[in-house]
Amino acid sequence: MVPTHGRASYGGSAELSERRRNGAGRCDGDTAARVGVVIVHWNQPDRLRRTIEAFEDQTVPVDLLVVDNGSRREVLAELRQLRPGLAILELGTNCGFGPAANAGFRELMETAGHEFLVVSPHDALPAADCAERLVNSLDERPTAGLVCADVGDGVTPYFNPYLGGISVPARVDQGWEPADYVHGTLMMARRRCFEEIGLFDERFFAYGEEVEIGVRARAARWEVGLLRGARVVNPTSRLGTKAVDYLMERNNLILVRELSGPTHALTRFAIALVGLLRGWMKPETRPLLFAPRARLRGFVDFARGRYGAPPAGYFEKLDARGEPIALAPEE
Repeated sequence: MVPTHGRASYGGSAELSERRRNGAGRCDGDTAARVGVVIVHWNQPDRLRRTIEAFEDQTVPVDLLVVDNGSRREVLAELRQLRPGLAILELGTNCGFGPAANAGFRELMETAGHEFLVVSPHDALPAADCAERLVNSLDERPTAGLVCADVGDGVTPYFNPYLGGISVPARVDQGWEPADYVHGTLMMARRRCFEEIGLFDERFFAYGEEVEIGVRARAARWEVGLLRGARVVNPTSRLGTKAVDYLMERNNLILVRELSGPTHALTRFAIALVGLLRGWMKPETRPLLFAPRARLRGFVDFARGRYGAPPAGYFEKLDARGEPIALAPEE
């Protein structure tokens, strides 16, 4: 079972509340922060340091909370030395992106009064005005509940009833663009939206939870959008090919079944199976991300109702510094 709270390295929730009153974890201790930022981390202290620096450079004050997803002991020791007073919530195991984000959101919502909540992975690098632009966009739209930053790819998140979460060409160059969901590279939520609709669905582990919560928010009549010009870059990806392929296939089937119905899910399964067989038999047709056995396991686990983390062997191996060691490709 995924824990709803981890173990804070500085103590429990009461101590976090006291530390926040004293400005701990705040990028500008002289100004009350309307924004609380949850950074989900796993075994990447150098990249985390750069992400913290990017949030420290924001043009509006933010409070930072690092949620550690079961990093190695030596990495945790390094984290505690990154910044004096940095708030770190240690979960003790790799719960996945969505569950870790939820643990951070719950901690902030119980111990602080932020109006807006942000989640970011440990390698996202927002531009200095990114948070301010996102805040302004929500201030201008009282019915907007979720907004994500602009990664510069020129596409907009879209939910297809048969394919799940996909992207379509952008319709605007600058400013607010309505979207079906927000991406997880950097998203901001209005606290009242979370209080009304709840947090991420923790069954997904990673990939898909942002689609589900976006559709859920829109069903509750909250606006969801992407803000062109609020730039963020995400130069790395942490999960290995097998884990990503497994999660994408399994979670898209979950999304289509629950948001569109069983008939659509059966069609989605047939499309995915054709793609798997074509790629297996004709290597020249394979997409860049293709791990056939992992995909097949995703189909099976979807049918069995197995949710949460991928099989342990699907994660990439890490060297002594936490850098990925490539997994052998599947044939």
